[in-house]
Amino acid sequence: MSKVPVTVRGAEKLRAELHHLKTIERPQAIAAIAEARSHGDLSENAEYDAAKERQGFIEGRIKDMENKLANAQIIDPKLLDADGRCVFGATIELEDQESGARVSYQIVGEDEADIKAGKISINSPMARALIGKFAGDIAEVQAPGGLREYEVIEVRYE
Repeated sequence: MSKVPVTVRGAEKLRAELHHLKTIERPQAIAAIAEARSHGDLSENAEYDAAKERQGFIEGRIKDMENKLANAQIIDPKLLDADGRCVFGATIELEDQESGARVSYQIVGEDEADIKAGKISINSPMARALIGKFAGDIAEVQAPGGLREYEVIEVRYE
């Protein structure tokens, strides 16, 4: 599997979730199974079935998190020498050429993307249009409503 770019903050969130799953969720699931087992006949025990299903979900999530961290290429935007270019991890302030509205986005990995928090996936049409641009450049983005143009106002590495 190839390396997947992740910001430092994104890797910290993955590690925190993995720790939570292993230290809190997994023991709770094991305890729930033990409790359900104590109720007797397992063949008709819905509580046992639910506890086993929850344990399976948690184990799958742990494996997923471990794989993501093992394949992560952690990138710290502050350490990049991109000479003002839009690159992974950069925070870019944009101005919509049609409306004049300003927005700010950070280009992040798939798992970190959260449009409400101003974080867009490296694989999104917007991020692909921005990569390699400098302040003053115009980025053309194919949006669902048609072609949109944004001027890159500022590129920061935070």
